[in-house]
This record gives sequence, C-alpha cells and structure tokens, in this order.
Amino acid sequence: MYPAQGDTALLVETLRRERPAPGARLLDLGTGTGAVALAAAELGAAVTAVDLSRLALATTWLNARLHHLRLKLRHGDLTTPVTGHRFEYIVSNPPYVPSADTGPPRRGIARAWDAGPTGRVLLDRICRQAPRLLAPGGVLLIVQSSLADPQATLAALRRAGLRAGPVATRRQEFGPVMSARADWFEERRLIAPGEREETLVVVRGVRP
Repeated sequence: MYPAQGDTALLVETLRRERPAPGARLLDLGTGTGAVALAAAELGAAVTAVDLSRLALATTWLNARLHHLRLKLRHGDLTTPVTGHRFEYIVSNPPYVPSADTGPPRRGIARAWDAGPTGRVLLDRICRQAPRLLAPGGVLLIVQSSLADPQATLAALRRAGLRAGPVATRRQEFGPVMSARADWFEERRLIAPGEREETLVVVRGVRP
C-alpha cells in the first residue's frame, strides 16, 4: 500500500478545523489506507469510506479495528456505491500526479497517484459527481497539487453550484514519484526549469 503523505496530513488538519458535529455523515472518496477516514471517525463523524481497491479497503478495515473505530466500507468507483445518499461532509485525496498515460492505471500501486496528462482524470469526475451528494450546507474538501490546476477545480465546483475557494496550502519538496518525472514536467511546462517543489492546495466547496 502507498503510505500517507503530506497531502493527507494537510487534508486532516483542514477537516479538524471544520469541527464536524457528532454523528455528521462524512464520505471519504478514495480512502486508500483510511488515514482521513479514521481521523474523521475520531472526530465523531459517521464515516463511509469508498475505494476501488479491495486491498485498500482491507487495510482501512484493519486500521479501524486496531484503533477501535467504526466505519462503513464500500467497494466501487467513486460515488457509485453511495448513489442517492447525502452527506454533510465529503473529503477526497485523489490521484493527481500528471502522467504520460491518457487514463488512470487499471491495477497496481500507481493507481494511488497517476491521473493522466493533466493530473485531472479523477479530479474532474469528483468535481462533477460529489456536489450531488452534499446535503444543504454540506462541505466538500479536496486536496491536490498545484501541478493539477487548482483553478480548474474551483471553476468546476462553482459550475456545480458550490461556493468554492482555497482554504489551506503547503509548499513541499517533490517526493520520489514527482522527482522521477521532473524532466517530463519541465517539458510540459508544468514546472520551471530546475523547480523541484509543489504547492499542496485544499479546495473547499459548500452547497448553499
């Protein structure tokens, strides 16, 4: 499994500042190892965690047992397993690393980060689908890299009827995956020559 990174920590910090009410319904899209879902459960939220990977869900289940926390786990593609449900909070740390492939990998650990040439294969889908599941006044939190165009996320959420804006940022050095693609990023003009840092951004959308 792909271990939690700085983006996960930034998303968790942002969620804690939201202070969800006890029992608030929260959906974690692409839960991975369950780090954000577990943090939400510790805050008292009623958490549903979704992932396409059965291994990820098994890891989340085990982590929840170890921490004596209760989660609902759902296997499937993004919002499909929870169609028709409504949530006070939706959180997501999706794959957003630009890659030469036109779509996400079908299998393997690269599914945790590869997201097509613009890094937006999953981000664009989340921006379209997640707002439909928000209850009135509900909050959507998405963390992504500056290399995957946060302005496009803001524009998409606003088109979906949400009030949206960036609420947290953090500058960090490239990790191993980003470093290995730095030359390609330069060729694509996603970064300046010699640049080896990215800005993490948490975008917050609210349904009026």
